[in-house]
Amino acid sequence: MQKIEGLMPAVVQDYYSGRVLMLAYVNQESYDYMLKNGETCFWSRSRNELWHKGETSGNTQAIKSMAFDCDSDTLLIQVEQRGAGACHTGTYSCFGDEDAGEFNVINSVYAQVKDRKANPKEKSYTNYLLGEGTDKICKKIGEEAAETIIAAKNNDTESLTGEISDLAYHLLVLMFTQGVTPECIRAKLSERHNTQGNLKIKNEKGVF
Repeated sequence: MQKIEGLMPAVVQDYYSGRVLMLAYVNQESYDYMLKNGETCFWSRSRNELWHKGETSGNTQAIKSMAFDCDSDTLLIQVEQRGAGACHTGTYSCFGDEDAGEFNVINSVYAQVKDRKANPKEKSYTNYLLGEGTDKICKKIGEEAAETIIAAKNNDTESLTGEISDLAYHLLVLMFTQGVTPECIRAKLSERHNTQGNLKIKNEKGVF
């Protein structure tokens, strides 16, 4: 097992999007905690104590893999970010939310649907769908799915792109009404396509 002398910088990266989330520091104690529990844990230099990320906020990070760099003096931790985001300010990344990963637009549309429910707007199509309920939403999904098929059969790339976007929007509305989040879908896709796997710890000797 890798031994850590003093404090080592750790770069935390979103496993799915590759977005850098934060920089923190680990020591042997926090490293051992992560190996045992599968969630990020760092050493807080300001409080001089272990810091289990998300313990109070709920924005935890499930570890997918950890790897030391070529000199074994920096740790890369790939995680599944849970909750609102990695930063204490509420953003997805401590480096800002610009270009916040490949799934950001999905999260943004889902968040807008959620906001329309909490803060309805006059003439909002989303509010119309939410008011009509599941049957109407499912009917629209059926219509958009059929139009997607037609565009594909016609080899019309531009039309197909639009129809898939419409279908995705209506699916997001349905997901919200049924309590299914984008994170649920990412996790299920990862599970079904074997991209999660077991926790992998790598060093110069390979994988533990």
